[in-house]
Formats: sequence, C-alpha cells, structure tokens
Amino acid sequence: MTSENHTTVKVDTSMVMSPTGSATQGSPVSPSTSKPMPELPDELVQAGWSKCWSKRENRPYWFNRFTNQSLWEMPVLGQHDVISDPLGLNAAPAEGTGDAGVGNGQRKRRLSEEAAQGGPNSFKRSKVGIPVTPTTPIVPISPITPGAKPWNSTTGTEDKPGQHSMPAPAPYRPSVIYWDLDVQTNAVIRERPPANHLPPHPEMELQRAQLTTKLRQHYHELCYQREGIEPPRESFNRWLLERKVLDKGPDPLLPSECDPIISPSMFREVMNDIPIRLSRIKYKEEARKLLFKYAEAAKKMIDSRNATPDSRKVVKWNAEDTMNWLRRDHSASKEDYMDRLDHLRKQCGPHVAAVAKDSVEGICTKIYHISAEYVRRIHQAHQALLKDCNVSDPEAADVQDRLVYCYPIRLALPSPAQPRVELHFENDIACLRYKGEMVKVNRSYFTKLELLYRYSSIDDPRFEKFLSRVWCLIKRYLVMFGAGVNEGTGLQGALPVPVFEALNKQFGVTFECFASPLNSYFKQFCSAFPDTDGFFGSRGPFLNFSPASGSFEANPPFSEELMDAMVTHFEKLLEKSSEPLSFIIFVPEWRDPLTPALHRMETSAFLRHQMSVPAFEHEYRSGSQHICKKEEMYYKAVHGTVIIFLQNAAGFAKWEPTPERIQELLAAYQVSRRALGSPGPSTAPTTLSPASAGGSGDKDSIAAKTAPERSASLDTSPARQDNSSSSNPVGKTTPPSETASV
Repeated sequence: MTSENHTTVKVDTSMVMSPTGSATQGSPVSPSTSKPMPELPDELVQAGWSKCWSKRENRPYWFNRFTNQSLWEMPVLGQHDVISDPLGLNAAPAEGTGDAGVGNGQRKRRLSEEAAQGGPNSFKRSKVGIPVTPTTPIVPISPITPGAKPWNSTTGTEDKPGQHSMPAPAPYRPSVIYWDLDVQTNAVIRERPPANHLPPHPEMELQRAQLTTKLRQHYHELCYQREGIEPPRESFNRWLLERKVLDKGPDPLLPSECDPIISPSMFREVMNDIPIRLSRIKYKEEARKLLFKYAEAAKKMIDSRNATPDSRKVVKWNAEDTMNWLRRDHSASKEDYMDRLDHLRKQCGPHVAAVAKDSVEGICTKIYHISAEYVRRIHQAHQALLKDCNVSDPEAADVQDRLVYCYPIRLALPSPAQPRVELHFENDIACLRYKGEMVKVNRSYFTKLELLYRYSSIDDPRFEKFLSRVWCLIKRYLVMFGAGVNEGTGLQGALPVPVFEALNKQFGVTFECFASPLNSYFKQFCSAFPDTDGFFGSRGPFLNFSPASGSFEANPPFSEELMDAMVTHFEKLLEKSSEPLSFIIFVPEWRDPLTPALHRMETSAFLRHQMSVPAFEHEYRSGSQHICKKEEMYYKAVHGTVIIFLQNAAGFAKWEPTPERIQELLAAYQVSRRALGSPGPSTAPTTLSPASAGGSGDKDSIAAKTAPERSASLDTSPARQDNSSSSNPVGKTTPPSETASV
C-alpha cells in the first residue's frame, strides 16, 4: 500500500456490505477478480464491523460504522473503542506493529477521499441510527438519544453515503466543569404555544450590534453636551434591563414600546452625577479637592441655567462659604472635608437637581425615541430577509391544556437558510467569524453549547445551523455588555459551583430563573433572549414564565426595577399554585436606604427563612467566565448578600429550610472560598451564620477585584459606605466602575 495511491480513492456506496455479505444498496459491481466474502463473527458485527471491498486496491477491508474506523486486516476481538478509550488504556494487549494510534497491532486504512462539505455551518458528525419517517419525530442528537452517536466538532466535513473518513479524534474534554447538565428538571408548566419571535440570523444580529453601538454613542454625546459629564458607567446596560421589564416591542434587546417613556433608572443615575461625579476617596487631599470641585461646579451650573432667584442665592452663598472655608482652614481632617461635602450636597443638591431636571429628562426621551426608530429599521429588514428566504407564517400549533415538565422555548417561524460562519481554534479559544466580525469563547464553553444544543434544538439534528446560532448568541451578549473593559460582565455573574450543588442536594433546585447559555449551571433556565437562547435550553424571560411547581434559584441582575417586578411575579405564582413551589433568592443587602424589593420579600407572607452572607466572605463566578482565564473565574463580593426563601405551604413541606440544610448551604460557601482562588482581597477566616439582618451592604460596590482597585476606582458619592469604613451610604445607584454582580 503506497501513500500516493490513497489520495483519490472513491468508495461506492453500493460496495458497502451488510454483515450477511449482501450489499446494502443493490448488487455491488465487483471486479472480475473479486472473491466471495466470508461472514464476520457475531461479536464483530455487534461491535459495528462490516467487510467491504476496495475497487481501487482490489481487496477487502473492514469498516466500523460506529467509529468510522477502517482496517486492512480483520479486526481483533477486544480491540479498544477509540471514542470511550482513545488511548487504548483498557485494550487487550496484542503483538504486532501497525500504524501509530491504532491498538492491537491493527493497521489503519488510509482516508479514501475527503468527505464532501455539508451545509455552510456544519461539521463532521456521526450519523443518526433512527430512520426519519413520517411516524418518527425528529429529535436533537444528544448523548441520551437511543441509536444516536455524539456529534463531533473537530472537523469541518459532512458524511455522505458511500464516503468513509478517518476516525475522528477524541472529543474535547474540559479540565474543569462549571455546570451539571445531567440534572433533570422538576419544574412543571402548562403547555404553551411556540413564541412569535423572529428567528435569529447573523446578518440581522450584525445590524442590531451596529445600531446599538450608535445608540450608546448618542447617549455619551448627549450627556457630555448637555450636562458636561461622562455617562455613568453601566447606566446604559441598566437602562436596557429596566426598559425590558416594561417593553412590549418586537426587538429582544432594544426597547420601543414603553410607558412611561422616561426611564427612572437612567434619570436617577445621570442626576446622581450632577454637577460632578463623586468618587470614593482615601486621602485628605483628595477629599479637599473633591469638595472644592463640587462647590465650583454647583456655582457654575446655577449661574448658567434658568434658576429661580432663591435657588441662585442659596447655591451661590453655600458655594462661596465653602470656598472661603477651604482657603481659611488648612488643618481640617479627611472626615471634616467629607462632613462639609455632605452638608453642601444637602443644601445645594435640590436646587441643582431642579435646574437640571428638564435637561436630563430630554436625554432620556431622546435615547428612547432613537431606540424606537432603530427597532423599526431592524424589524423591517428582518421581515424583508424572511420574505426573500420564502419563510412564511406557519399554521397555529395545537396546544393542549395540560401540565408538562418545562421545555425550551420554541419559535413559531422556521429559521431561514444560514450564511457561512467560519470556525477555528486558537489554543483553548474557539473563534467564530462572520463578515470579519469575530466572537470568541473558551473551548470548554463551546463544548457546553454543543451539549445544550443537542438537548434543546429540534429543528437542526445535523447541526447545520449550529455555528451561525452560536455566533448570534455570543454577539448578542457582547452587544448588551458594551465595549468597555469588564463592562457589563456583572450582568452574567453566577453563584459558585458548590453552592449550586448544595441547592440541588438540599432543596431540590433544578432551575435558574436568571441565567444564560453561557453561565447556567443547569440545562434548564430562563434568560433574557428567547430567540437566540431557546436553541440552547432557555425557557424564555422569567417574567413570562409561569411554573406550577418546582424548586427554583433566582439570582437576578442588580436592577431595582427588575428585582421589584421579580418579587411581584413570585407572589402571584405562589398565591396561584397549590403544588410544591419554592424560590430561593439571592439579592444584594442594600439597606441604606432599603430597596423596595428587599423590603417586600422580608415582609412577604411566603417568607420561610432569611439569612445574610457578609461582604468579602463569599464569591461570585465572573460574568466573563466563558472567555476569562481560570484564575479570574471567581471574585470576592464586596457587598453582603441576602438569601431569602419564598415558599408556598406545599413547597415548605417538601423543601423546608431546616437548620441542617441551611448549614450545608453555608458550608458550600466555605468550600468555595477554600477550594477556589479569588482575585479579591484577602480576609481572615470567618464563620458564616444565618441572620435576618446584617449590617449595611454597599449598594455601590458590586464587583471589585482588589482592595486597591476598590479604593481608587469606585465612583460613588462620598457619603456612600465602603464596607471597610464607617460612612453611611446614600443613594442606590450602582457606581460606574462596578457592574450589577449577577
């Protein structure tokens, strides 16, 4: 067998023989020198081996339909499985030599021909053993699907009848797993019809990304031109969260149909930075400069705006008095400067806010109207694309009024043909490119997306649309995060793995109310974007999800409006259901002032237990976990976290938060701190204990990495509390340098 003779070999489908020696597709056209082929032992037949004839070499060879392996010699019984045991560690020893990588002395048959390309986004994958007939439903290829073999993403070819390729390398196995997709759900819902969202497409996702970036730029320019300030960092992301609570428009990301038009979240955050942004300070000189800048900015603003005479008089008098005090007293301490600044803000703040109110409302209104116009453009372009692809509205699906275990959200419209998305790997990073736009994800998370896609996608069993859908998914979250360093990643933060394990073991939790395909621990979860996430297991937005029973974990993004809507939804579900229903909620301990959501949960009739985990004594998984390094996976939480159990009577009877279970949950936090490193500041060993109220967590300190960074970069009012200081916080807005942690 010479190497030059194996580059153009073609294996005819008609030559593939069945175990009994007959051709699988008609009678083979064998050469005149062909010899009758003896039957194989039953053991080899059951292992997937069949004897075939090479027209080119004019001799038989043996092919395994399970592993795509081909050999010139008859396979040896007990030969190792290259899928389950790729290194042959469990193979029976045998003498003889052969090609490298083939155990038991077997000589591997060379690749006869490069397999023909499948769809533009398809990979080489094993064939499904289930015939597709009108009575056989199409199911996603998954490891638990009988008769189906796992899909492999390591090559870019598609199997064709009669073409056999070399055995695929062993699948990529992540060294560290941050999820458990084997946990089955106990969440029960009423069967629901498919959703009317437009199916995702890379072209439309690219247009949405460009328009969202332009909208961010408009927001930046309006803040600078009208108020002379930089937009509060993360305020645009929290605006998206707050708007989607109310929005009834067609776009999954940008708002277009909200009432009221003016966003309370954006208005509050911009007003908080007027007349200047106040940053947390460490030294006396910094406090002195900050006090002087505030007095100067307040005086300048009141002079340049249409203020009443009384307002102008009060602000100017207090600003000049502060400046005279600064010139006169050089021996004041840092606390003296901070007290003076707090007094100045109380005296001048209401008057400054009054003159800036109309301007800030104009910013909020302008951004909303631009967003609505962009949504109209995207929707029109998407409809035109579907029309060009001959995608029409399907008939209404029959939905029975029955209780079923929850399942991924389905789209009513079929997906159009997908363009080609290129994939290549750079070490442990999977890179997907469409029209020059590249998105990246760790290879382990790429493998996770493959598994979720197998479990959840029912319209693409051959993975021909997999790459384009992964590209749309990652691009959507990148656009929502923003372009700043570490911006938006806090929106995807998650609990440590040991905590999830304890929740599942002790309280039967199998479902996450706020997650994404990138950061979920279970394969069943709710997420923000049903159109892109549904193919990967999402049950849709939680506020549109109405379970009748089950045990749930809720770790919402730290948006006040979203958390308040979450509590309303919880109480409606608990009142309505008589089946076991339990929600375990993790929210920041913001008590000065107390947030409406936390107050409502602490006074709820369904409250069964409550405890708090102190700041710096627990961790979160990074929101950029799908792309960050292993050592950056966890960070210290610089705010306290309140854990609240809301359960109806049946849920309390089934998943009662007993002292033993609570202790196991708290011990999981201890395990996570011991076993997993954190870039956060070091703290002395502590003992966690349940508490119904515990100090005042810093509402503005969400995701700091180290103690020096917290001190230098946290942007908040000087009166807001650092967890290591004795100042009392005022205001509720998360600071620009920190993100909503979950």
